[in-house]
Amino acid sequence: MAGLFSQATLEQIRAASDIVEVVGSYLPLKRAGANFVALCPFHREKTPSFNVNPHRQIFYCFGCHKGGDVFAFIKEYESVDFSEAVRRLAERAKVPLAYAKGDEAPQARHLKERLLQIHEQLTQRWQSALTTEPGGQLARDYLAKRGVSAQAVELFRLGYAPEAWDDTVNWARAKGYELGLVEKAGLVLRKEGSDHYYDRFRGRLMFPICDEQGRVIGFSGRVLSAEEQTAKYVNSPETPIFTKSKVFFGLDKSKRALLEAGYAIVCEGQLDLIACFMAGVQNVVAPQGTAFTADHARMLKRYVQEVVLCFDSDEAGQNAAARALDHLLAAGLAVRVAVVPAPHDPDSFIKASGGEAFQQLIGRAEGFFDYYLNRLCATNAVTSDRGRLAVLRGMAAAVHKSQNLVLIDKYAQKTALRLGVTPDAVRAEFRKLARASTAAPHQVEGAQPSPSQAPSLTRDEFGLLQLLFKQDDFAGWVADYLNPDWIRHPLVRRIVSERISAFRAGTWQGVPPFLLSLAETESQALLTEAMARNYLEGTSGIELVKGVRDHVRDRIVPNPLENLKGIVTRLRNDHLTQEISRLSSRYATLEACSPEQEELVKKCEALKALRRQPLAPR
Repeated sequence: MAGLFSQATLEQIRAASDIVEVVGSYLPLKRAGANFVALCPFHREKTPSFNVNPHRQIFYCFGCHKGGDVFAFIKEYESVDFSEAVRRLAERAKVPLAYAKGDEAPQARHLKERLLQIHEQLTQRWQSALTTEPGGQLARDYLAKRGVSAQAVELFRLGYAPEAWDDTVNWARAKGYELGLVEKAGLVLRKEGSDHYYDRFRGRLMFPICDEQGRVIGFSGRVLSAEEQTAKYVNSPETPIFTKSKVFFGLDKSKRALLEAGYAIVCEGQLDLIACFMAGVQNVVAPQGTAFTADHARMLKRYVQEVVLCFDSDEAGQNAAARALDHLLAAGLAVRVAVVPAPHDPDSFIKASGGEAFQQLIGRAEGFFDYYLNRLCATNAVTSDRGRLAVLRGMAAAVHKSQNLVLIDKYAQKTALRLGVTPDAVRAEFRKLARASTAAPHQVEGAQPSPSQAPSLTRDEFGLLQLLFKQDDFAGWVADYLNPDWIRHPLVRRIVSERISAFRAGTWQGVPPFLLSLAETESQALLTEAMARNYLEGTSGIELVKGVRDHVRDRIVPNPLENLKGIVTRLRNDHLTQEISRLSSRYATLEACSPEQEELVKKCEALKALRRQPLAPR
């Protein structure tokens, strides 16, 4: 994760950024014994679960299970990437940034800063054109017709790109920008075969697109005349600061509302979002058009656990809602669908019925599979064999993406009721269609396996993390006696393996630098939780002691090494038991009294004998 920055620089920033001072500049911390507590900024709660440990320089929330070091806190709170978190902490601590040798990041960063500067200044230029220039009257009239208030225009920094081929070109020259740089920003185009440049955006209402920090990184321009024979919207191309699939319009303004509401409303366009936001429904975001991507789903997962899709009521909007399902399920998000009555979109519905009516419509949103079953039945003739088969196939394909047996059975019954057939018949067809599928449809490129595919975290695995990382002198014993293959949970196995490697290489420098070295946010959160909880108190989601609020100090377990030996012994024995079970299953498939069977019997007996032996150095 350190990536672009030298290790010495990261350690200097960490040393200069006491986590209590940094977190305290964002939250009102209260001392609780040796630690500090506050209401968690990442989820809604009434009793403080957010814990800051000054000794270990970590934070952890016992409610939502987010945790990590000071870099992780800035990443989560500010919704920025690791590099930006480092830069913000460096500025705060007045530590000069030093990049790793051979790194081109300073040049790339300089380019991005210049592009951000151009976008910010051009936003101001177009804002002025909208509000003061005669040419902006057409845009002002359009906004008035659409009921967009002056407050909304100011808040979302709407502008007007003048109807000229060289307005932005001349503006850039006056500002001293090289036109090649402005071309990289996606704001002007070069005429093929010449050095002549012309404007990309002309005579359009301009919507600045911001990143999560509120910095303008691109634009979307809407045509103002219905007679124009051109695209309704023109968007910025991909640039070093703008990637369409990784940006939501409005997220910079709605992220706090998302956290407070616990769910996100996803609508289709900029004007829809602005109408929602100004009507008081602020937990809303909009992708660029209806193209909802896996990156969008993963972004939302950082803020919410549920998404309500509220695309336009036309066929394109409803098809977009169906396409979004794969990405949302892959990210582990619950999905509902709110259908705005035709011929409305969210913007026109709010104008006609008000924000409260729209909020009620969102509250009545159906679960995705209920919505999809209704849609399939409405678009196919369920009285015909062809129509029934289409509904059956559509529901089977959709519901199996959830990989939830209870949901699959539930919607087999609902589908059977709608089609007038027996539930057993639909279940059988669902199974047949699932087997016919050659690939798991919910898995998309770059998506992580769903949590249900990974083995559950056991109490012994969690206890191993606690004891290994709370007492540094246990690392040598674990390196000698533990085989990481005995650990079933992949994150725990990876964390323990890297801790053993650090011990053997002599590179161990403590928990905070080790946290920084972990590639996955999930690994950081898991290790932080193990450090924050009392010895063997429990794990997130399994065997958790109800009502435990002793977050202030560690309880000292008598004979911690004996506890560790017990944990490692049980991990070994569980591993051997699984191997014996695997061999036994294979035994049943072989020919009776064959040499292969005899060999398997010998292996099983050897494993059983090993299971009875005390631990020994490997």
